[in-house]
Amino acid sequence: MNEVFKANDIPLPIESQTQVEENTRFNKGFAVQVKIFGDVIERMRKAAPANQEHIQDYLASFCFGDFYTRSGLDLKTRELLTFCIVSSLGGAERQVKAHVQGNKNVGNDKETLITAITHCLPYMGFPRTLNALACINEIFPEK
Repeated sequence: MNEVFKANDIPLPIESQTQVEENTRFNKGFAVQVKIFGDVIERMRKAAPANQEHIQDYLASFCFGDFYTRSGLDLKTRELLTFCIVSSLGGAERQVKAHVQGNKNVGNDKETLITAITHCLPYMGFPRTLNALACINEIFPEK
């Protein structure tokens, strides 16, 4: 990658895209979660049993604080990528549905999601693509 960057006159080292510090990553991550998913995040946190609250904290701090707050990609692109990646995992349909809703909330439409998942089809296979499509159709019913 460094060779390609040098060949394209991209100065190295690349400037850090980190936007959080250890003491701000949870709050900033939680704010991004709420921006994408709304008050469902607060309800999930309140509903979590005491012995599982740390998982909610990890999700807010790590996934959303450390990664979603980075510069370089806009929120719509990050959420679309997350949808594709989670869809490719298989067995994560609950999270796929959540990220379909998240995509809808940040302004990605049904056609964008179908186009993205179609592009992923040769890499993730028909079963996972069809599962993702079912999740899309649940959140964006056909008219």
